Amino acid sequence: MAVTITRDNLEQETVEGLVLVDFWASWCAPCKMMDPVLEQLEATYGKQIKFGKLNVEHNQDLAMNYKVMSIPSLVLFRNGKAVEKVTGLYPKDKLAKYLDQKLATN
Repeated sequence: MAVTITRDNLEQETVEGLVLVDFWASWCAPCKMMDPVLEQLEATYGKQIKFGKLNVEHNQDLAMNYKVMSIPSLVLFRNGKAVEKVTGLYPKDKLAKYLDQKLATN
């Protein structure tokens, strides 16, 4: 299950390895559509990549810090640093290919 990310634990949860953080909101229909995709990917990649969820309604400052203007947005952290962001609704296969590429360069 994805870790809930807030301003209080972002640094601690992203400090080591690859962490994919889903920036979402409860009123966002595409965000809800991404949930099962991310759950399936976490089942596959969970031993290699940590998955987190950050509610932008409760953490607007973090959304602004990471230049999240649209949701859903996925921000990939590598050893504590945000290295990439993808925005929008992505199919599972496309995200799996993306994660495979990131793991190959880890």
